[in-house]
Amino acid sequence: MPYVSGFIATLVVLILCRVEEIAEACSCSPVHPQQAFCNADIVIRAKVVGGKEVDAGNDIYGNPIKRIQYDIKQIKMFKGPDHHIDMIFTAPSSAVCGISMETNGKKEYLISGKTDGNRNMYVTLCDLIMPWESMSATQKKSLSQRYQMGCDCKITRCAALPCLTNTPEECLWTDWVTEKIIHGRQADHYACIKRVDGSCAWYRGSAPPKKEFLENEDP
Repeated sequence: MPYVSGFIATLVVLILCRVEEIAEACSCSPVHPQQAFCNADIVIRAKVVGGKEVDAGNDIYGNPIKRIQYDIKQIKMFKGPDHHIDMIFTAPSSAVCGISMETNGKKEYLISGKTDGNRNMYVTLCDLIMPWESMSATQKKSLSQRYQMGCDCKITRCAALPCLTNTPEECLWTDWVTEKIIHGRQADHYACIKRVDGSCAWYRGSAPPKKEFLENEDP
């Protein structure tokens, strides 16, 4: 039955192609903005003023590696080295975690990423990349001091109830179970801060915590 055999062969090819597409897709676990800040080597506010594809050497098989180079105008550095960042690099497509940004210089971004130790900054879809205008006032204020104050704490994402913390140094991130969104109230308005007794708790507001720490405080 050549028709059936041909159909099965085609189906197998389609399945294999789909499996390959899934294997190549970029996958990132959701993280709280503070956790993304703490995980990053560099966090800056910048405009993107240009972009182009560049060669980045060859892989172990001799195939050329492509990268997208974004030329940027740094506005402020919140975390990183003592020199300006003039360009960032990312993978050429979202399938391999590359990011896409507007290059007309009109939109400001918060950009976090890693450094290779050679003054180069690399970013992926798993890093915190946000239009500056979309950030809350608390998030913007927290970049200068508060997020760093909680980098010794651990933010644990609650994906389904019940959720429990294992240590006093954890803050439970419940936006997904309470609001069904990743960027909810805790992501937009709270930071996980270490208290004087070594434990960690959520703190709300744009001002630095008072000496007498309160677990939840309005701006």
